[in-house]
Amino acid sequence: MPVPMLPLPLPAVSNIAQTIQLAIAPVFLLAGIGAFLNVMVGRLTRVVDRARALEELHAASTGAEHDRHVWELRLLNRRMSVISSSITLCVTSAVAVCCLVGLLFITQLANLPYRQAVAIAFVLAMLLLIAGLVLFLYEIRLARRAIRIRSELLEHPGR
Repeated sequence: MPVPMLPLPLPAVSNIAQTIQLAIAPVFLLAGIGAFLNVMVGRLTRVVDRARALEELHAASTGAEHDRHVWELRLLNRRMSVISSSITLCVTSAVAVCCLVGLLFITQLANLPYRQAVAIAFVLAMLLLIAGLVLFLYEIRLARRAIRIRSELLEHPGR
């Protein structure tokens, strides 16, 4: 004879409200990461567009101009790699934040002892975000190298 299933007690409304309040901060963090990802994807798009334009100029160039194109294409390739890694780290951070929100609900509503898992998910999300931001700063430094104006272009013709 099958054993009748007893319904699980539902959490109190105040407990649900408290859980939602706890989850709001990570959700704002998730929105911030999303905005930051939008900026990084925009930078990646511009780098790819510049690389495509240089690839067309590369074939027709010779001498010093050709060398400049090769140098810049190598730099653009490095920038694409760095910004892609930064995007990967930030997306992984966003996934960790989503897990954090889920864990918050599980621990609060089911009254389970996963508080350490919540803390670990938060620390992991922060470490991944920090790593992504550091790579983003590095990519900005790489970009700065490419936009230096050559001294021969800054000389006045009359001097």
